[in-house]
Amino acid sequence: MAELAASVVDLHYHAGPDLYRRRHSVLEAGRHYARLGGWVVVKSHLGSTAASAWEARQEGLPVSGSLTLNHIGGGLDVRTIERAVYQHGDDGPARLVVYLPTVVDRTHACGLSRVPFHPLLDPAALTGLRVADESGALVPAVHEVLRAARDLCVVLATGHANREETLRIVDAAVDSGLDRLLLTHPTHPMCGLTSRDIATLATVDQVYLELTALTRLLGHHDRARFAEVLSAHPRVVFSSDLGQPDQPDIGQWLAISAGWFAEAGLAEQDVTAITRDRPSRLLAV
Repeated sequence: MAELAASVVDLHYHAGPDLYRRRHSVLEAGRHYARLGGWVVVKSHLGSTAASAWEARQEGLPVSGSLTLNHIGGGLDVRTIERAVYQHGDDGPARLVVYLPTVVDRTHACGLSRVPFHPLLDPAALTGLRVADESGALVPAVHEVLRAARDLCVVLATGHANREETLRIVDAAVDSGLDRLLLTHPTHPMCGLTSRDIATLATVDQVYLELTALTRLLGHHDRARFAEVLSAHPRVVFSSDLGQPDQPDIGQWLAISAGWFAEAGLAEQDVTAITRDRPSRLLAV
């Protein structure tokens, strides 16, 4: 698998249009990452950024897209994934990332200042989706999504699944033969994987674990927990989860993160592994 030619690969950047106002559009974000020699995966809770990412690449920008399977964007429907794969094109060096729902029927205290993108849009009124039924079993549509993700060669991400759902998704992904699964900020309180969970998942070769700058910026991880997660799993990847106007801009978060890595005593090759090499391998076509 060829790796992306980039100094840093950000797997998780929120660009507009989205549920909420964002600091940059897809094209603007791409220009920022181009100046830094990086690569960015743009995300929107409204659905697909595949077509916008394709357009950005036609301008020579280092951008790939994602699809979020929220109700407003088509939900847990294989046709939605197929359409996004086609829109993403076959010209890029990175796979499409497909997120299981991020608008779910649970709430959590996020600590962010949020302004809806459109005056008619009330994010709190959107239909939330669950990936598991009342008994805890994954709903049939999730198994269909897993098979589609395997056959269409996309990276599946767990979205805002909770701990129990995430562990069931891992088991189902292994059973289905899916080769790459990204656990979306699994140590954030809304998911809450334990240290024992993370150690157990270290043996599941297709599982990548995301650690985000936003989790630290919002105080969900202190210095010790951040350092612990950095070394807790052999496929930890570091992304921003940024794009919010009240949070650091792209160059700022990279500088802040460099300080965190130094504080944690991370060697240069380990920083390169979590910010470039592993995310590049995860996305590689």
